[in-house]
Amino acid sequence: MAYGDGLYGALLFGDSADNGITPDATPPDLMGYLPSYWHSIRDMVELQTTLAEELGLTLSAAADLADQFYVSTATWGLTQWEREFGLTTDPSMSYEWRREIVLAKLRGHGTVTRQMLIGVAASFSGGEVDVLEYPGEYRFVIRFIGVLGVPANMAGFIAMLDQIKPAHLSYSFLFTYTTWDMVSELTWQEASAKTWSQLRIYEGG
Repeated sequence: MAYGDGLYGALLFGDSADNGITPDATPPDLMGYLPSYWHSIRDMVELQTTLAEELGLTLSAAADLADQFYVSTATWGLTQWEREFGLTTDPSMSYEWRREIVLAKLRGHGTVTRQMLIGVAASFSGGEVDVLEYPGEYRFVIRFIGVLGVPANMAGFIAMLDQIKPAHLSYSFLFTYTTWDMVSELTWQEASAKTWSQLRIYEGG
């Protein structure tokens, strides 16, 4: 099974998250803090309106800056996170995918253990993961069991895995797909309306 065939259960994973969303810059109502007799003075209203617009932009910029200190909310700050961990910045990738790579790098520090591999894989898949070890064969298998299909950013995950795993160990993947029992509730008409790829990651409901 090639990992790049695009079969992924999007029910548990999004590839764009909050791309392009900036903190709210709505101007606060400064006139609401002043006594009512100021509300009829045009110069005061204009002054407070201008101040409110600037304050709204300042608060928005401060909130946006604070977001960059956390990988899970960083946007333009991801470049600094990637530089810190020696990762290549690829602006064509979504923020969500870039965050996954940074988080995996964070989780990949220290001695590589089964639990570490599970954590790194889970950060990419968005679901439950198991790692099967075969010490005598110098290999391990990563089994994605919390989602159906192939995680969208497998290329990024493989690149990260190659960086943190011991060089002498090989690895492979197991993916979960829909069984016949899981789609038996569908009528023939409902099933025929879906592609083979959709049926392979069908979760019912």
